[in-house]
Amino acid sequence: MSEEYVLQLEHIRKEYPGVVALKDVTLELRKGEILALIGENGAGKSTLIKCCSGAVIPTSGKIIVNGKEYDSMTPQLAAENGIAIIYQEFNNVKELSAAENLFLGRPIKKGIVVDKKAMEREAAKAFEQLRIKINPKTLMKDLTVGYQQMVEIAKAIQQDAKILIMDEPSAPLTSAEVESMFRVVERLRKEGISIIYISHRLEEIYRLSDRILVLRDGEYVKTLQTSESHVQELIKLMVGRELTETYPPRGDCIDKSQVVLEVKDLTGNGDENISLKVHKGEILGLGGLVGAGRTELAEMIFGAAKRQSGQMFINGKEVNPKTPREAIDTGIALVPEDRKRHGAMLGISIKDNINMPIYEKNSTLSVINSKKEVATAEKYRENMAIKTPSLHQLMKNLSGGNQQKVILGRWLAANSELIIFDEPTRGIDVGAKYEIYKIMNDLVEKEGKAILMISSEMEELMGMSDRIVVLSEGKMTGELAKEEFNQEVIMEFASEARTSIEEEKTV
Repeated sequence: MSEEYVLQLEHIRKEYPGVVALKDVTLELRKGEILALIGENGAGKSTLIKCCSGAVIPTSGKIIVNGKEYDSMTPQLAAENGIAIIYQEFNNVKELSAAENLFLGRPIKKGIVVDKKAMEREAAKAFEQLRIKINPKTLMKDLTVGYQQMVEIAKAIQQDAKILIMDEPSAPLTSAEVESMFRVVERLRKEGISIIYISHRLEEIYRLSDRILVLRDGEYVKTLQTSESHVQELIKLMVGRELTETYPPRGDCIDKSQVVLEVKDLTGNGDENISLKVHKGEILGLGGLVGAGRTELAEMIFGAAKRQSGQMFINGKEVNPKTPREAIDTGIALVPEDRKRHGAMLGISIKDNINMPIYEKNSTLSVINSKKEVATAEKYRENMAIKTPSLHQLMKNLSGGNQQKVILGRWLAANSELIIFDEPTRGIDVGAKYEIYKIMNDLVEKEGKAILMISSEMEELMGMSDRIVVLSEGKMTGELAKEEFNQEVIMEFASEARTSIEEEKTV
């Protein structure tokens, strides 16, 4: 691998009103190298890569591309220098074909008419180069998320990108799609493409990268050779302290005499005859593969999806919430998987997000008491350790971990008794994960809440749950007590394999 640097960021600083996002950060990327960029949420990773793309202009510092020095980039200048970024939220148009998306903003024309066939031919060549099977005529909305991402990669390469920046590329993908993406990334490296790879998943960092650059609180910490580093070292560099345990300890706080949630034969939204209980002080894990019906069950419980039959009880009283508002009024809260779309109101402040479900409590004769709102928001900012210079900060400016804390603060302010966590730590770094786990433990141990937790991470599912219920294709296929937790057994239940195994034993 050549020692030539294709991209250098020197002493980059970025200031916003009241916040220094980057402080004297230096980065060097070699030709044909995969450089991992890691750090907790809020470490400055997104701001740094946006400086490379021209989406953010640094307050000071230099950007050097192939020996050419710039004070800042613009999107056009970045493209001319072969810099492309694949963000977590794809820049595509769902109603257009894969080929049309590949040439978005720069269509091939025959005279003044767009030449669709020419674009389809070129798209086919681009997909073939990456060894991915995508029909150029297929609409983006009909492609899986994994294939949509491949179109984004193909678009970057087709535009002659030599420096590819990938921001949490595996976050929305299935395991099979992740493996496919890894093969493409490794092929690009062999072809001399330089890659900056951002991920919270440290196993991916060790699988792909040559070197690792660590940021913490907007500052450069260290660059390491991947082969000479180890996980605990990276965690300590990221969080500034040792994390001796992945999951914080929790005492025995389950009150089996108090059933907070009980569902009996719940059917609807793709699920069938689901029956389960969650006790006061308990975390019940909900396991299963993608499409098992876990989120669908959470939506029915929260009144966001209609149920066809079955019963639901909160603290022994039968309830039938037909809307989220009715569910909230019965003491049910949902922390959704997709924070940005369904949980956080990104365009409004932290204060308003926390107070959203309790406007009536903070009002007298329909006039909102601003002092009460501020006091409530301040209480949960402190309790949740939300990192922000002001309660008036917009949610969109917070890291994923801090957004999650604000949403939790909202439901604590609403005094919810049952809190449903749908993928509670997805897209959150290891340090913030530990903080979320501690908050969840405190909720059940100190406040007597009941938690229903959906997780696709096997370690998290077993590490945080008191019991685990497994779904497969909308049906409940197994239930395990803590002492019975076993990864293979859970996977058998999740794939319905265990049913056939038990049947064979009885033959």
